Amino acid sequence: MIVAISIGAVTVPLGDVWGIVWHHVSGQGASGDLATDQIVWNFRTPRVVLAALVGAGLAVSGAVLQTVVSNPLADPVVLGFSYGATLGAVLVITLGGGVALAGLGVSAAAFLGAVAAGALVFALGQRRGRMAPTRLVLAGVAVGYVFLSATSYVQLQATPTELRTVMFWMLGSVAGAQWDQLPTVAVVVLAGTALLTLFGRRLNVLLAGDESATALGVDVNRLRAVLLVLSALLTGTVIAVAGSIGFVGLMIPHLVRLVLGADHRRLLPLTALLGALYLVLVDLLSRTLDRPNELPLGILTALLGAPFFLWLLRRNKGLD
Repeated sequence: MIVAISIGAVTVPLGDVWGIVWHHVSGQGASGDLATDQIVWNFRTPRVVLAALVGAGLAVSGAVLQTVVSNPLADPVVLGFSYGATLGAVLVITLGGGVALAGLGVSAAAFLGAVAAGALVFALGQRRGRMAPTRLVLAGVAVGYVFLSATSYVQLQATPTELRTVMFWMLGSVAGAQWDQLPTVAVVVLAGTALLTLFGRRLNVLLAGDESATALGVDVNRLRAVLLVLSALLTGTVIAVAGSIGFVGLMIPHLVRLVLGADHRRLLPLTALLGALYLVLVDLLSRTLDRPNELPLGILTALLGAPFFLWLLRRNKGLD
């Protein structure tokens, strides 16, 4: 993260970056000249911290969803959460957050959209009071397409200026991150990761199948409901501040499983760390590959994630 803060249109020596960050955190040491202090503390540090939080949140949510629906290809996009958040944000951008949406901001509308999508998937994924993993996935795909079609219709009504904003938001970005955005995201991501890690033993039991889990005294339906709600809240919070970013929730959990296995008590904390590292590096690439232009994060995560997705399809014989 210190390296990512250092690199940009103006390169700041690592020692100066550490000195400025330490000065603001501890109140000790010197902050350097005003311009460098502004660049490091007000522009780059909140951006890098937000990228780390978003990467951690998406990765943890993906790891949990893959277990909940018993599908290694599940992530917030597949289950429609991302499309719900996108529709909420696009409505506010194109309608100006007016009376129709009770003055909601983009972040609040995106959060509510993700939660609404999660509620629909939860409701449609049940049959006779029981949730089936296959039904959850199919419900997620269907709900996602409904929200996506609604988003496309709203885009047709947008002005060129609004459309540019919509497209950049849909592809994800942490540009313009502010310190006042971080406390809520940090609390949700850290508390959500800790809480989901406490469910680690029960998540491990779910891997054995519903019958085995029930025999071991786990209320499978209630557990899935709680995990889906927590995942929707986690996903909605991070998408609300960074836009729709794909493949993080798909890639990172699998990479950790390949090295450490599927014990969720270790998997979830390390997935959060690797997800944070991954998105910080992707954000660094997004603002340095085509200077002074900036690439949306979704473009790079797709370029890196799609080949991994195809490799996973070929490697996972269980999908046959």
